[in-house]
Amino acid sequence: MEWKGLLAVVAAGALVTGCAATAAETETASASSASSSSESSAKIAFPSTYKAYASDNIVITGATIFDGEGQRIDNGVIFMSAGKIVSVGGPETVIPTDSTIIDATGKYVTPGIIDIHSHLGDYPTPSVAAHSDGNEATSPVTPEVWAEHSVWPQDPGFSRALANGGITSLQILPGSANLFGGRAVTLKNVPARTVQAMKFPGAPYGMKMACGENPKRVYGGRNRKPSTRMGSLSLTRQTWIKAQDYRKKQRGAKPPKRDLAMETLTGVLDGDILVHNHCYRADELNQIIDMSKEFGYKVTAFHHAVESYKIADILAKEEICSAIWADWWGFKMEAYDAIPENAALLQQAGACVVIHSDDENQIQRLNQEASKALADGRAMGIEISDAQAIQWITYNPAKAMGIADKTGSLKPGKMADVVLWNDNPLSVYARPEKVWIDGAMLYDANDPARRPVSDFELGQPGEGDVK
Repeated sequence: MEWKGLLAVVAAGALVTGCAATAAETETASASSASSSSESSAKIAFPSTYKAYASDNIVITGATIFDGEGQRIDNGVIFMSAGKIVSVGGPETVIPTDSTIIDATGKYVTPGIIDIHSHLGDYPTPSVAAHSDGNEATSPVTPEVWAEHSVWPQDPGFSRALANGGITSLQILPGSANLFGGRAVTLKNVPARTVQAMKFPGAPYGMKMACGENPKRVYGGRNRKPSTRMGSLSLTRQTWIKAQDYRKKQRGAKPPKRDLAMETLTGVLDGDILVHNHCYRADELNQIIDMSKEFGYKVTAFHHAVESYKIADILAKEEICSAIWADWWGFKMEAYDAIPENAALLQQAGACVVIHSDDENQIQRLNQEASKALADGRAMGIEISDAQAIQWITYNPAKAMGIADKTGSLKPGKMADVVLWNDNPLSVYARPEKVWIDGAMLYDANDPARRPVSDFELGQPGEGDVK
């Protein structure tokens, strides 16, 4: 992705003067320097080469600030410097000299919006068969595949998500055809020529798992296992038994031959890779929790989880997040018991709520999705503040993705991933006015030159628009 008029890739492959080249432009990441051990090779393969764009000292004054962790500050001040949040407070906050001051009176500031469940880059626009790279639907067990190896950085969806939705970070997952879909990757939503230059530095990998209708439909339709839910559970358990055996041998005197699938599963068992489990029905969520205890791993988040409200107390006790839609319902049998009050009931029970997209259009309106879920909760008498609803699309996804120490809320020392909204972000009329990622302004609604345009869009109808 490149800024229109500012960030275009020239024929020689260098960036225009004034835009610092990321490490991905100058070095190729590989495992060639790895030690001979499979553990070392796995850890350094395809490292992030992300480098933040240049930033200035910025002070935003007079705004209503939602800090991402449930707090609201009226007439607030936020100071960003060297790509970090330096201070956040009320009107008494000291404003440093030598800073660009933005008067945001009547406007709102939030942390950058985070989507925990996206397929941008793996199912990019235009949605044609040649771009369908999200499901390795050749076996129900494919933990060896990595979503990042399908990500196309030129997907116009990245810039749409930035400009329309204020998305600053997102997790790209494999699809849900398989019981073990493969590794997920967390990206910073920045213009880059390689996926490694987008990879969120220090973010743990996720692993996509799935239960329910999708795997049994895909493979049952081919007359192979799993064709039932009991087949899915048995095959999943058998796979974990193999992973435990591999892990034991790996720690022995004679490590086994390197196995990419088992490396990923061992990473889960060691707690280094976070499990994101596609699952709908409450009874299945419970079964997955029992299975995770059998094999000694933890589910970080259940995705879609339309029946989470039925076991909200259990999810709260287990500290498992529910990454859900506001109101998707009825598109298949296991989605039949979805209710729009799901998020509110989870919040009331003290469980972790995340509003996700799973869609290239909905990612552009996560703020509105959070607003719908908030309104449905209030309609049934559950008291939820605007600031708590903002937490569903900022801090909570960051926590479930293992990056809450770096982003997701406006706290001193964190990455300056910030959105300035022209109205309350929970209003249908609100749009991002400015978006900063690591303190660099990557979008300004009032400056057409800062409208992101991917290489693929150049010369195409609708180039750089914000549809």
